Amino acid sequence: MNILQGKNVFDVTGKVVIVTGAATGLGEGYAHIFAESGCKVACADINIAEAENTAADIRSQGGEAQAFRVDVTKRESIKTMVEEVLRTYGRIDVLVNNAGVEHIEPFTEVSEEHYDFITSVNLKGVFFTAQETAKAMKKNGGGKIINIGSLGSYIGLAESSVYCTTKGGVIQMSKTLSIELGPDNIQVNCVAPGYFITPMTQPFYDDPEHRAWIESRIPLHEWGTVADLAGPMLFLASSASDYITGTTIKVDGGWLAC
Repeated sequence: MNILQGKNVFDVTGKVVIVTGAATGLGEGYAHIFAESGCKVACADINIAEAENTAADIRSQGGEAQAFRVDVTKRESIKTMVEEVLRTYGRIDVLVNNAGVEHIEPFTEVSEEHYDFITSVNLKGVFFTAQETAKAMKKNGGGKIINIGSLGSYIGLAESSVYCTTKGGVIQMSKTLSIELGPDNIQVNCVAPGYFITPMTQPFYDDPEHRAWIESRIPLHEWGTVADLAGPMLFLASSASDYITGTTIKVDGGWLAC
């Protein structure tokens, strides 16, 4: 029996990968992970200057990357970004639907402006970026969509009511998209990171009391690093996950096991 037939099912060399929110934080990390693995990376972000920095850093290390401006709250902006990526690279193999925002405040003080902004980025943006990218993937015979969830997809977090609502929605959205896009050979899955040090979580890390509480809840007793996300991301982007869709990989040091 020769099951693998000499193939490396985890190989992603040459794949074209869009990473939204690639300017900073985990999005920047995802861009580097795929570039280091031999992919051509489209670093998409509303902050084009920072996205250019990410792409330039990748190129300085011998990788292939270009920056593309996108406002994920605007369908026309998403469409333009996808068209530009197609003109540059000819196809799209993987979408890392990462762009997301948070605004910490008590539920009773949430303004309509903050509610609309968070939901527009975290739900509307994920939805329509997946939609536009899926159209291109269909023409190419398939692809991989990796939506980014959170611990907040599963648990409530005080003063994060809107964020948790949107991240729970991302999980349900991914399940539905996996059903509709399955016949087109497009797998849709999620990665739900736990606590990683990013610009969004830095205030929690810098607060000794809050940091100690977080670490007490993690069985592995430490925050995650971008390197901890490399395996799950590359797995979901590769042919190794061709028969996996509509599911979520939790990368949380065991938090949700408690």
